[in-house]
Amino acid sequence: MFSKRCNLKDSSTILYKYEKQIATITLNRPEVHNAIDFDMWVEIKGIVDDISQNSEIKVVIFNGSGGKAFSSGADIKDFPKHRKNKKQAIEYAKAFEGTLDAIAAMPQPTIAMIQGICAGGGCELAMMTDIRIAGTGSSFSIPVAKIGVLLGYKEMRRLVQLVGPSNASYLLLSAKVIDEDEAFSMGLINEIVSSGILDTRVISLANTMAEFAPLTQSGNKRVLQTVLANPNLENLSKEQRDFPLDIFETLDSQEGYQAFIEKRKPHFKGR
Repeated sequence: MFSKRCNLKDSSTILYKYEKQIATITLNRPEVHNAIDFDMWVEIKGIVDDISQNSEIKVVIFNGSGGKAFSSGADIKDFPKHRKNKKQAIEYAKAFEGTLDAIAAMPQPTIAMIQGICAGGGCELAMMTDIRIAGTGSSFSIPVAKIGVLLGYKEMRRLVQLVGPSNASYLLLSAKVIDEDEAFSMGLINEIVSSGILDTRVISLANTMAEFAPLTQSGNKRVLQTVLANPNLENLSKEQRDFPLDIFETLDSQEGYQAFIEKRKPHFKGR
């Protein structure tokens, strides 16, 4: 097991560990419901970039410490220092949106394990993961209307992709806090489990996914992003057109076929 605590301010606001092919990134400010300050966005991106280059890691879990919140969102106390005016906001957006973009671009499958409050920037972070699983008693909101800021274009696009334009309007314009059942019905989350078994369920899923062919996992994510960015599949490059078929030239594809024929568990190498 490799375990690391990342620290920019002599405090463990982000915890990072990986064990048995699974990495976990934990927002660790339970005293403020895991609100994310500027330095934390920078830390998260650094960790995400490192994980993205680590082929030994097969699945990534994001969660919040304390049991009461995934994250209450961007730390409002950061505003005077980092978002007081447009110039500052541009620099803040580079860190914030850069982190969200990095999460969305990770080659490994990502899971948001949500218990409790999931609001604002915390909800936007969760939206960038591939799978979102919430425990009972969780709540969701994007209350930008209450603090006089706007959702960025990329975050808006992701929200609309998940819940549709009507529900996106409802969440943003009403600033309503919804429970896990309503979030599930909208498509904001994928699954609801009892809060008492949330950890067990997520880790079990991660362990299962970690055994699958890594090139297929990352490849499916790449194809999905291409489809979302270009729904009509117009003007695809030759590389893009050929990409789904390139998998047949890999050792993992051959191994998957051979294991199926021999009725045994495949041993994928990511090659």
